[in-house]
Amino acid sequence: MDSVDIHVLRTLRDWRLAGRRAALFTVVRSWGSSPRPVGALMALAEGGAVVGSVSGGCVEDDLLSLFAGADARDGTAWDGPACEFLTYGVTAAEARRFGLPCGGTLELLLERQPHPATLGELVERLAAGDLVCRSVQVADGTVTLSKADTPGALQFTDGIVSQTFGPGYRMLLIGAGQLAEYLATMALFNGFAVTVCDPRSEYRIGWQVPGVRQVTEMPDDTVIAFRPDRRSAVIALSHDPKLDDLALIDALSADAMYVGAIGSRRNTAARRERLAKHFGLSEQALDRLHAPIGLYIGSKTPAEIAVSIMAQVLAVRNGVRLPAAMDVATAKGEVESEVKQRQGRQTFESHTFSV
Repeated sequence: MDSVDIHVLRTLRDWRLAGRRAALFTVVRSWGSSPRPVGALMALAEGGAVVGSVSGGCVEDDLLSLFAGADARDGTAWDGPACEFLTYGVTAAEARRFGLPCGGTLELLLERQPHPATLGELVERLAAGDLVCRSVQVADGTVTLSKADTPGALQFTDGIVSQTFGPGYRMLLIGAGQLAEYLATMALFNGFAVTVCDPRSEYRIGWQVPGVRQVTEMPDDTVIAFRPDRRSAVIALSHDPKLDDLALIDALSADAMYVGAIGSRRNTAARRERLAKHFGLSEQALDRLHAPIGLYIGSKTPAEIAVSIMAQVLAVRNGVRLPAAMDVATAKGEVESEVKQRQGRQTFESHTFSV
């Protein structure tokens, strides 16, 4: 689950425990273009406090006006049914009014006064690393929590809205160099809990990214303790084969969402051969390795390389299939081929002119 949504649930729990009236809004369905995906959350408390988002801003303004305005007058908006659906953008005019592009339509589930005990249980289970399905009976607002085996999209069937929440996305970086600092910063902003592993003390001295957990154990032990799953990424950035390979052996044998390693095409080929020959990794496991890492954007500086890596991780997380031209090895091969062709033409033209 996105860390923004975790923040929404935690804040809503705190509001309700403090006795404040509050409402939870969930994007249940959307038609056309929508700035926020199905399952996105927003919470609103009396007095106008807001956390989270369900649109580009105009819908939030309308909800705030409805509840804060009604609260200031007679509280009518807070006294409605426990659950109801709100629809925005049915007509083109409304879509324009509420900032929904291309005539989009947005349907929200409104839950008034969610029970603080159930919210508290959900937040605690998520903090413990559980995967939890939260089901809402729309007729009366009854909420049940159950263990989920796999992440899943929001579902609305038989009057029940079910949404799976799970522990946040995680990223394990091997190597605490400058590139790791840039990538860790971007990962934090994109909702990842970041751990950096580097047993080399000289590389850890200058680490300057707050909010990142640092470990000094060897990478293989760290990966095993990290327990990679379908919501985690393991990225080898140390440039030291002894460290990077130790991490990759265990990461590629786990069910990680993303496994990547820094290195040139030549180094990548040598690594694949080494991991297969000496450590017995199968071709299927090696095919899961993103290397050379990142998307081809012509990056050269550590900051630019971090952008290309983060973009690739997000593409994998969001299930986006990218064109082959974005692959670093493919793109660089095409660039080299074009350079050779150009050099060949120049040589030919020079020879022809001299004759």
